Amino acid sequence: MNRLNIFLLIVVMGCALSVVNATNQQRQIFIQLQRAQTQERQLQQDYAQLQYQQSALSKTSRIEQIATDSLKMQPVTTGRTQYLTLAPGAARAEDAPVPPADAASVPSVRRGGVR
Repeated sequence: MNRLNIFLLIVVMGCALSVVNATNQQRQIFIQLQRAQTQERQLQQDYAQLQYQQSALSKTSRIEQIATDSLKMQPVTTGRTQYLTLAPGAARAEDAPVPPADAASVPSVRRGGVR
């Protein structure tokens, strides 16, 4: 009977230690979950802030202001617009003759695109 009591005591102690270990693991996993949820909330706030900044930076009025201030661009006017037409026998736009233009005001048009 004495041996049976010792064996049962060892089994009870083992079960108690496994319960303590499982509880400790559960607490650690819960702490990791809380940290991950906090990080998720922070990332969601950062993403919302970035979306707001992107929408503010991509507004047409801001782009137009930067184009006129920094790049010294001007709105298109009909007096400065040059229209290119195809010669009567030209098969493709690249084969069409280019009308002479002032090189300082209009970029030259060559075969393959604008340069």
